[in-house]
Amino acid sequence: MSRRAAVLGHPIGHSKSPALHRAAYAQLGADISYTAIDVTAEQLPEFMAGVAGQPEWCGLSVTMPLKTAMVAEVHEVRGAGAHLGVINTVAFEDDGGVPRRVGYNTDVAGIVHAVRYAGVAERPGAAVLGGGGTSAAAIAALRELGCDTARVYVRDAGRAGEAVKAADAVGLAIELLPMEAAAAGIAGAGLVISTLPPRAADGIADALAATGTGGGAGVLLDVAYDPWPSRLAEEWQRRGGAVVPGLEMLLYQAVEQIRLFSGLGVGADVIDVMCDSVGLPRRVY
Repeated sequence: MSRRAAVLGHPIGHSKSPALHRAAYAQLGADISYTAIDVTAEQLPEFMAGVAGQPEWCGLSVTMPLKTAMVAEVHEVRGAGAHLGVINTVAFEDDGGVPRRVGYNTDVAGIVHAVRYAGVAERPGAAVLGGGGTSAAAIAALRELGCDTARVYVRDAGRAGEAVKAADAVGLAIELLPMEAAAAGIAGAGLVISTLPPRAADGIADALAATGTGGGAGVLLDVAYDPWPSRLAEEWQRRGGAVVPGLEMLLYQAVEQIRLFSGLGVGADVIDVMCDSVGLPRRVY
């Protein structure tokens, strides 16, 4: 039987996940189709109820705004997602003839591998922009990268529960700060992870530009990849900083998803065709 997988989110038309997954399954010889489906948080329970009656499903990738809501739609959460309360992956498993939906968070691995591949060692002054679901993965990734503390810039501290929960879970001390202070706060940071949606960081970029050059020699990972380069990435590079494109994170989190969905190993040949599919340079090992 042909199997089926998809990425869910709203909006979803910009997603590069279909290109990455289709390239990988073709290289692996896996009979798995992969599409993008627009689903809102309100529509998610009905969608998942329908999926439950369709045995061809093997996996779902989950993006904004569904990463927290999906936790209630799975039977079990494993790995980082279990203590973060945020998942971006659902794998369909067979437990003695009983289908089970298992949630994972591969965003953490995606961030860690993207930063490490860029050659970033532990850096002082880590900061995160945003306090939503992806910020939880960023906080867990910073802990795995060796950071003990981080500043988290948010628009509303009362809505930063996912970031606070993640910090408590992984033992990372965070300071919640207003987004209005972000430009000044990140100017000299060693590592910045922006989890903001596309164009949401344009104001921060403009504020950075107004301060002149210099003081931005750290590393920025901007998870938003459409449009690219983002205003923030352009300004960061202009100030002398290094930028890790969001597509790098997307690549590495997709590698983990493909292993879960297909049950197959993902070698260098598969990663190379995935890179080709979205215009990333092939890996140097």
